[in-house]
Amino acid sequence: MNAKRDETKQEKRMMAGNAACVEGALAAGCNFYGGYPITPSSEIMNLMARRLPATGGVFAQMEDEIASIAAVIGAAWAGAKAMTATSGPGLALMLENIGYARATETPCVVVDVQRCGPSTGQATRPAQGDVMQVRFGASGDCEAIALAPWSVQEMYEMTVRAFNLAERYRTPVFLVTDELVSHLHELVDLSAETAVLKRPETRGLPPFGDSATNAPTPMPRFGTGERLLVTGSSHDEWGYRKTTDPTVQRKLVERITSRIAGDRNEIAEVEEINTEDAEIVLVSFGFSARSAYAAMRPAREAGMKVGLARLKALWPFPREAIRRLGDGADRLIVVEMNLGMVRREVERVASCAVSGVHKNTGEPISPREILRVIS
Repeated sequence: MNAKRDETKQEKRMMAGNAACVEGALAAGCNFYGGYPITPSSEIMNLMARRLPATGGVFAQMEDEIASIAAVIGAAWAGAKAMTATSGPGLALMLENIGYARATETPCVVVDVQRCGPSTGQATRPAQGDVMQVRFGASGDCEAIALAPWSVQEMYEMTVRAFNLAERYRTPVFLVTDELVSHLHELVDLSAETAVLKRPETRGLPPFGDSATNAPTPMPRFGTGERLLVTGSSHDEWGYRKTTDPTVQRKLVERITSRIAGDRNEIAEVEEINTEDAEIVLVSFGFSARSAYAAMRPAREAGMKVGLARLKALWPFPREAIRRLGDGADRLIVVEMNLGMVRREVERVASCAVSGVHKNTGEPISPREILRVIS
């Protein structure tokens, strides 16, 4: 369905990334927010506290991040489109329940506004150090979906997409941003109608997938007469615990992993700029990709064949695209505000030389730093 336009809403507005995220969530039909304040994501919570009650939604400040994600999961099973927002230390507390949401095929959105770590780190400074936490921060085998906006406009658009992906694949979806993008102010176009997936209300089907297929079935909700058993233990398609049955365990894991891995190329978008003739390809995401783009332009003006591959989604990792770019280039240079997390993934699949521009000081990477490595 398409979200209705609010004719009273100014179509183009100057706003911060965190505010654009709130607008995107409301456009996607979000009607529950459970959260706990943490820099640099707190503006999302503050704005949701004002906006959600006015739109008929529910806002709940919880006692901590553990309770926040638990409330989000419960709200989703009550029929809500639910989200929370946090930063690295808070995300660490949420991980057990995010694993539970994956096992129970619960759609929700988790916004991670990254700051400089590890641990409490620099609470107000930017970084991109949660890349592996969102992917591997769960026990057992699972797949993750994580989107990475580089602009305030994309904070709006990708929040809508995150909700759609959560509904389509019945899984938690991460919007992985950073302090710079979240606090950046830019002009955002809110005028276009937005395609929004509506949760179907089909009844009588197994809550956790057809036994003959890995495709997700429509998600039922409590209060409609369905017999729902929602457990993080190994369970069959009806939710019954079967913790010693290898076939049930295999089907469950295959169901929650293959539906995402099978659509890897559709989910993992990569924007390529000037890569057709590139001998050097900069690989980057989030705010760091803006610095990479700013470095690419003078490099090309100087006669160097430099292109940019911007990862609009970090997970599933776009292996095929990176492999193809590596086959056609002499060198891939990964630009990221950490000590080489995405670089390791690039090195796994690229056939050419791979180097990086890495920084974990609480300061953004400058175009000049990238140009020094290019030349």
